[in-house]
Amino acid sequence: MAGGKNLFKIFMLQIIVLSLFSLHAEGQGLKVGFYKKSCPQAEVIVSKVISDVMAVAPSLSGPLLRMHFHDCFIRGCDGSVLLDSPTNQSEKFSPPNLSLRGFNIIDRVKVALEKACPDVVSCADIVALVARDVTVATKGPFWEVETGRRDGNVSLFIDPITPVTGLPSFTSNISVLKQSWALRGLSTKDLVVLSGGHTIGISHCSSFDSRLYNFTGKGDTDPTMDPNYIARLKLKCKPNDQTTFAELDPGSFKTFDDSYFKLVTKRRGLLQSDAALLDDPETRAYMIQATSRGSTFFKDFGVSMVNMGRIGVLTGSQGEVRKRPSCSLFKLGVLIYLWILILRLKGH
Repeated sequence: MAGGKNLFKIFMLQIIVLSLFSLHAEGQGLKVGFYKKSCPQAEVIVSKVISDVMAVAPSLSGPLLRMHFHDCFIRGCDGSVLLDSPTNQSEKFSPPNLSLRGFNIIDRVKVALEKACPDVVSCADIVALVARDVTVATKGPFWEVETGRRDGNVSLFIDPITPVTGLPSFTSNISVLKQSWALRGLSTKDLVVLSGGHTIGISHCSSFDSRLYNFTGKGDTDPTMDPNYIARLKLKCKPNDQTTFAELDPGSFKTFDDSYFKLVTKRRGLLQSDAALLDDPETRAYMIQATSRGSTFFKDFGVSMVNMGRIGVLTGSQGEVRKRPSCSLFKLGVLIYLWILILRLKGH
């Protein structure tokens, strides 16, 4: 009986999170050029900082692009992934976010914007603009970023690892991936297009070593993976290696291109979630199309990034504009949020 009650509470928590999450899921209040009057140089300032950073640290392009995804998929695109916590209980410290890098770059952009236009540009918008600019800096597509987001002041360690509503795992199958995207109002096409962001960046061996050494618990390898690719990866990644990393798109991991799709279709996707894209007719067909002469991947990527950038946004009088990305009324926000959950679970 107690176990049933606990399962019911977990279910109710997920429903509440989803209901709060979807209040502004359509991106109402966002528009291109939101800061045209209040901070006309905002996008130029962001672009200049990112250009300077990419000139000396191009490896940050992947993590900074991924940061936008990690932010939007939890509580919406509200900058909550940036928040610090004195007890390490914010999203930033949750296991799926421990591999994120570049928080100092967001801080650097914010400092430049505060100098030009104090208390105007939100951290959530900075994350979205930075994601576009690192893509362009790595020879990827340009798209017009809708702005006008406000910053949230709640960030919970548990959210990214909550079943169903948390961040999809690198071991997720295609059904789980499609469900995760659908929960956020994104399509199967958005899923495969945004997965193409893996054309830049790296992944630690610990994220895929089970595919090399112990796929089903019997010391075997993943049969869906190219054996020659497995052999190459074994030279780099030894069992239980927690520190070494591999390129998601070997040979061009610092360049935004379509080679990710070529690798996956040749059964050389590094992560299980990459390989899973071959298990659905729609995602598989897109990957084949993305490697053809008539590929629309670059254009599609911009469209899907705009779609993702509309998830659960706070606009107008909602939220706040934080002066520093890592600071907000975090404790107060958590207490209010938890009190709402308690009242709802009690039936008030």
